[in-house]
Amino acid sequence: MPDVLVVGAGPVGLTMAAELARHGVPCRIIDRLANPLPYCRAIGVTPRTLEVWDDMGIVQPLIDAGLWLRSTRSIVNQSPARDIKIDYSDLPYGPLGIPQPETERVLTEHLSRFNIPVERPVTLVSLEQDSEGITAQLTHSDGSTESAAFQYIVGCDGAHSAVRRLLAITFEGDHFPIDFMLGDVLLDCDLPRGMMLRSINTNENGPPDFFIAIPLPERNRFRVSMLAPSNTFGNSESAHGLQAERETPSLEQLQTVADRLLPTKTSLSDLRWSSLFRISMRLASRYRTGRGFIAGDAAHIHPPTGGQGMNTGIQDAYNLAWKMALVLKGNTSPELLDTYEAERRPVGADVVSRTRTQSEQFGRKEASQQERLADTQILLNYRGSTLSKNDVSEALENLPIQAGDRAPDCYGLHRENIRAPFRLFDITRGIDHVLLLYVGQFSAPGQAELVESLAQKLKMTPGPKCRLVAICSPGTERFDAIGATILIDRNNEFASAYAPGINTGYIVRPDGYIGYHARPITESAVLNYLETVALSSKAHNPPL
Repeated sequence: MPDVLVVGAGPVGLTMAAELARHGVPCRIIDRLANPLPYCRAIGVTPRTLEVWDDMGIVQPLIDAGLWLRSTRSIVNQSPARDIKIDYSDLPYGPLGIPQPETERVLTEHLSRFNIPVERPVTLVSLEQDSEGITAQLTHSDGSTESAAFQYIVGCDGAHSAVRRLLAITFEGDHFPIDFMLGDVLLDCDLPRGMMLRSINTNENGPPDFFIAIPLPERNRFRVSMLAPSNTFGNSESAHGLQAERETPSLEQLQTVADRLLPTKTSLSDLRWSSLFRISMRLASRYRTGRGFIAGDAAHIHPPTGGQGMNTGIQDAYNLAWKMALVLKGNTSPELLDTYEAERRPVGADVVSRTRTQSEQFGRKEASQQERLADTQILLNYRGSTLSKNDVSEALENLPIQAGDRAPDCYGLHRENIRAPFRLFDITRGIDHVLLLYVGQFSAPGQAELVESLAQKLKMTPGPKCRLVAICSPGTERFDAIGATILIDRNNEFASAYAPGINTGYIVRPDGYIGYHARPITESAVLNYLETVALSSKAHNPPL
């Protein structure tokens, strides 16, 4: 019997179901729509989400279906156009543009490999929960009803989430008192492939007038967005003040804005889809009630500035899935699930606040490098989490990597008798915790034996599984430590990124964040940290 019901089969729900399956947890995923929506809603994919897809094993087909976003042509207050290159060459991935239907197609195909179909159309009508589980009442397309039991339910069903409503979770916030138009069109322009276009006329006393075009993989096709003329569509306020599509703007209305803002005549044609919507900024009061959870737009909605919405939701699911799997497999206490809200709700609050500020200041000032890096979601950390522990004598501010930080990738790692070098992500990929132990050179007597002993103890320790990877400096003589992965940091890239001392250890969580960091590390400390994860206590979580 499936342990989890995932409600909603957009990118967030598909990620949740696929990650549960990859971690060995059976689930069902339902959606109230008979078919996926064909419209190009979310487009931008951040470098961090590409790292998530890398770990899931699906980054290549998604990159193949998308288009790298390489630069932006910016026109502000009718000034001459300025081309700005997007350069994240120091990161594993740059930003990608991929239409949401393609994202959902690849994720659905990936999920099908676990023999989990998306059940459509199936509607969640009600749910009840107690200490033993969740009972959900479902309605199928033929009108039949079903009562199904699960251990947990996860609502990935969007801004108007039925799961959030049934869990009685409040969704407070407000909205911009203006409407925006979107369209999927062909543009008759000379933009290089992968270049975005934005033309802005600032307004000190109100929202800017703007025209933004994001390139799609199909040549000369763009997703355009702009301010809607006031009162053009009458009263467009939705019943709940949430994001909602209403009247459909015409090609002529989109063209009118392009004519006003673009310096050269640019024809729009072949309108495939358009919508009018009002942007809301809302954050759920909590992400969990008992055995019920929410993620993605069900938990947070905000302006589309910076392309944060879908990406934040995918990472919600990525955070929750490994924790839920450990609990359901009996490897940890159920209290581990409290860390989902403790870690992800502050992220949602930050995204809501930051995108609102960016939208209000849109066009008035150029984003700083730090702000641009924030939009990549690479800088996100969980330093305040109860799962993050530093055990070091140095001042933390002097260390480039701390517990709670994303574990950065590095290259040029070599393993004996394997010709091709490895990335660190090649080594940490998978569903287990990974202990990265920097040992420098194996010069101390018995050091290899100690590494092998620790590797064997990690295999026998109850709780979350943890693999040992020993990383050595160049020039280390060949040696064996059965049960451990031995790598040579031939180009000193690991040493440069992490600045470790001898016997520095990092326990990397299944979602790629560092849970434990020690200088020097001890066998007992490693085992104690893993026991802490297994016995996570709600009582020690920081207040929200």
